[in-house]
Amino acid sequence: YKFSWGEPGIDPGQFIRPHNIAVDNEEHVYVVDRECHRVQIFDPEGNFITMWNNIHRPDAMVLWQNHIYIGELNGMGGVDDAPGLGHRVTIYDLLGNRVCMFGAKEEGEGPGQFIAPHGIAVDSHGDLYVSEVSFTIRGSKMNPPKELRSFSKYERVW
Repeated sequence: YKFSWGEPGIDPGQFIRPHNIAVDNEEHVYVVDRECHRVQIFDPEGNFITMWNNIHRPDAMVLWQNHIYIGELNGMGGVDDAPGLGHRVTIYDLLGNRVCMFGAKEEGEGPGQFIAPHGIAVDSHGDLYVSEVSFTIRGSKMNPPKELRSFSKYERVW
């Protein structure tokens, strides 16, 4: 243990629910803050550099090559807090520019649909793996409870 930083709040350097981190080759520390709808970027000593806003409830994040892949979550507990927004994966360059996003407007288990993206990984081919907490978010609240898809792979097309 070396040190820590941050406190509860919505200002730069504060967090409501930090949910994932990544470190790039320049040693910038990216922190997903789910309930503040943002990613904050710090230097290795915890000094605030900048933030990317308007990322809807980011949960999952992975750095791969020169891009950050972020899983965005819509509603919880059976309530959609942004109808039609859809659960999605958004890809940003390291300057915070949106490169692309994918995911259907409606949640589900079909191709390109998500329920609750909560973990992301990218393999050496650039293929994307998305894990979801689908049972916790939706399936456990169904009558009767139902197991839902919780893992999917998307192949990178060059």
